[in-house]
Amino acid sequence: MVIADTALIRREQEGKPIRVALVGAGVTGKMISLQLLTPVTGIRLVAIANRTPERALQAFKLAGNDSAKIVGKLSELEDRVAQCLPSVVDDYMMVCKAANIDVIVEVTGAVEFGAHVATAAIAHRKHVVLVNAELDSTVGPILKHMADRAGVVITNTDGDEPGVAMTLLRYIRSVGLRPVAAGNLKGLIDRYRTPETQREFAAKYNQNPAKVTSFADGTKLSMETTVLANASGFKVGQRGMYGPKCAHVREMSTLLPEDQMMAGGIVDYALGAEPHTGAFVIAYEGDPRKQKELGYYKMGNGPFYVFYTPYHLPHIQLASTIGRAALFNDATVAPIGAPVCEVAAIAKRDLKAGEVIDGVGGFMTYGVIENATEFRTDDLLPAGVAEGCRLLRAVAKDQPITYADVKLPEGRLVDRLRSEQDARFGLISRRPELLAG
Repeated sequence: MVIADTALIRREQEGKPIRVALVGAGVTGKMISLQLLTPVTGIRLVAIANRTPERALQAFKLAGNDSAKIVGKLSELEDRVAQCLPSVVDDYMMVCKAANIDVIVEVTGAVEFGAHVATAAIAHRKHVVLVNAELDSTVGPILKHMADRAGVVITNTDGDEPGVAMTLLRYIRSVGLRPVAAGNLKGLIDRYRTPETQREFAAKYNQNPAKVTSFADGTKLSMETTVLANASGFKVGQRGMYGPKCAHVREMSTLLPEDQMMAGGIVDYALGAEPHTGAFVIAYEGDPRKQKELGYYKMGNGPFYVFYTPYHLPHIQLASTIGRAALFNDATVAPIGAPVCEVAAIAKRDLKAGEVIDGVGGFMTYGVIENATEFRTDDLLPAGVAEGCRLLRAVAKDQPITYADVKLPEGRLVDRLRSEQDARFGLISRRPELLAG
């Protein structure tokens, strides 16, 4: 695993910091901008793109920077970037086109809009950091293929659980251990939470109700573990994962099926376990001599050993991902090929024909992870595609929604990317006609 700190120090000393633009100035975007404007050694946040530029200006001001300016011309943006002067734009295409911006950080959490940002950034040969598991879990493999062809990096971020787990997993591999499972720590799963039940909690922490609903109903968990599965090659043991309850994450060494861990690895989650945040990786060691040494160092009796990181701090750890991408072309966590897992949309209540499905973290669906093979066999509708689809027939509560159950909105980039992804990896395409467009 690449360590970027000395290289970032060198870039700072040379006066050549990595120049970063942020797309999205919501709660998470503001947290990231505050951290990057510290500033981080060797990195400069030079622009924020947001449809409401006043919110982007506010993000700069909250970080104590009053020199940000709204600009409307590409040439003016590039002039200010050259001087490391902060700029605000209302069009993401400007930061994608700016020749002297190195990295685009996409932090909207929106699938369709995020797809436009990511493809535009790749087309203009920008490295892309996704703080957007919704997008990554839906079309990450094809975006990775596009980035490879353009000679740039696309990656999810350290600090979000998939990046925390993958960073740990890569380290464990690098020292000669064999990872066989990885995943999240989760405090609560209630599939039927809605923006109404989460409204008070969201207001308390200045969060979007739909966003915190996606945490509570397990959709975001499934998207994050799908990102991890697609990067590690690990499958899921059963639809929705096992999610065993335990007092401490180290108990996970005995709570997941040994045969599935040994047959190629699985992603899963620990429910209610201390330290209540972060990510874990389970490694296998069968050598009795090595087991003895691991026992001496308080790792347990084996042959399965739990390693864990007891925190995840997206707004802070993001800087490591930026450095690794821009300096070493190293993705923190990115798909290794075809989809390994997908996220299926499941009815949160009885759904009626004619209804239009709302978005992730809404009132109508929740998402669960499934292996890609079964996902395709059952014709399941991806949770990241479901928003805006019109139901052609009723779907009962807790039943998966299929492509045959819905009419897709016309003209969406995400649907075309799904078809391109299917074609690229030899999968069954539900909309092959989109490839002609």
